[in-house]
Amino acid sequence: MAAKWIETLTGSLEQKKQYKQDKARIDALPEPYGAAAKAMHRYFMYCGGITDGDTLISMFGDLADLWERAAVDGTPLREIVGDDPVEFAETFAEAYSGKRWIDKERARLNKAIEDAEREAEK
Repeated sequence: MAAKWIETLTGSLEQKKQYKQDKARIDALPEPYGAAAKAMHRYFMYCGGITDGDTLISMFGDLADLWERAAVDGTPLREIVGDDPVEFAETFAEAYSGKRWIDKERARLNKAIEDAEREAEK
């Protein structure tokens, strides 16, 4: 019962556990794959904007899978990310649908414009 109450306040404990496992996988990668994976992880944390925990956990698990496979195969970094790592990261993140923080702001902007129009019509 206490675990359910804690999860209500802090979020899913299972998601936190999975996140820590995936983060440990990324931290254990050999170089240069570890540096690339950590850079992408940081980018997603700041710019990914995903607020749905399940989607975020899935994305980070797949990120760890991607770089582990690249390390095993010895795939050159640029063969994975191409000429524009930002474009690669954003395309990677777009593959994961879920609520994003910007969705709330888009809805807020639409409502503000609609409210302003209604006020102007009075």
